[in-house]
Amino acid sequence: MSDAMLAIGTRKGLFLARSTDGGPFEVEPIRFSTVGVTSVAIDTRGATPRLLAGIEYGHFGPSVMYSDDLGETWGEAEQPPIAFPEKTGATLARVWQLMPSPSEPGVVWAGVEPGALFRSEDRGVTYRLVEGLWDHPHRPSWQPGGGGLCLHTIINHPTDPEVMGVAISTGGFYRTRDGGMSWEAANKNIRAPFLPEGKQYPEYGQCVHKVSMNPARPERLFLQHHFGVYRSDDFGGSWHDIGSSLPSDFGFPIVAHPSRPDTVYVLPLHADMDRTPVGHVYRVFRSDDAGRTWQPHGQGLPEGPVYASVLRDAMSMSAAGLFFGTRDGEVYCSRDDGETWEQVARHLPDVLSVRAAVL
Repeated sequence: MSDAMLAIGTRKGLFLARSTDGGPFEVEPIRFSTVGVTSVAIDTRGATPRLLAGIEYGHFGPSVMYSDDLGETWGEAEQPPIAFPEKTGATLARVWQLMPSPSEPGVVWAGVEPGALFRSEDRGVTYRLVEGLWDHPHRPSWQPGGGGLCLHTIINHPTDPEVMGVAISTGGFYRTRDGGMSWEAANKNIRAPFLPEGKQYPEYGQCVHKVSMNPARPERLFLQHHFGVYRSDDFGGSWHDIGSSLPSDFGFPIVAHPSRPDTVYVLPLHADMDRTPVGHVYRVFRSDDAGRTWQPHGQGLPEGPVYASVLRDAMSMSAAGLFFGTRDGEVYCSRDDGETWEQVARHLPDVLSVRAAVL
């Protein structure tokens, strides 16, 4: 038998759900009640899986917790696990992303607000600032998006630890080929229509909502922008618009299939201030030809009307299935690549982050 675990970070607590041998997910009692859980990760690289949770302590500030017994008990570094060096003058506001490295045992990356990347070499207990990105000359020009100046996406090459990318709202997509020592903006052909004519394709400053990579073809990236959906076939060297046939190219999450390089998922929303599902029904759009065409899938999802959006980190896919959580506390799962859906949870707080793994 195989076990799968689902971690659901919400505005008020963490929920874990487990499935045995393909059975239904059973949601366990809340952890960290009343504490916001802004990011979650399930690290299955070691002999014992480790759960990571980026939390908000309210007046005590953000932190990272870890569990080596599938959530029964939790630990925390004696000193704040993520802290900016005094010389930066910065203060940690939120942990937006926790990402175990696929190519470096023990390494976990953290993306935070205000717009910074941290590296852990003890499986996510303590972290140090990646100064190559912090000192980037573009930094003074980065502006906070609606959620703040957040580094919300970390893209790790599956085999080469020197190659990685990050997305910052509203800095754009940046990549490194020397393990984080130096970084370059990689936003060519991404349009920023709010800028004047002739200046709508800037080197940086784009409002990137999420980026996803297919490990089977790591040079291929998919990007959900505030004003479009894009694909890159050269790890961000250039981008191509693939959202013109969608009912809306506005949204927050975008998810590449973990083993099918041409398959990608989005959940379109009404733009711009409405931010409710298109047609007020949840429909996950899937492309099987790298974005040339899209098909809606919603069998098993509520017929509507629904008005809750899906945030950038509240949709993910692994060998356990495709999952998304909504801002009104519902979580859905598909085990057949998005063809059909089942409800995993309801009446939860606002869902911020979703991750699943086969243990």
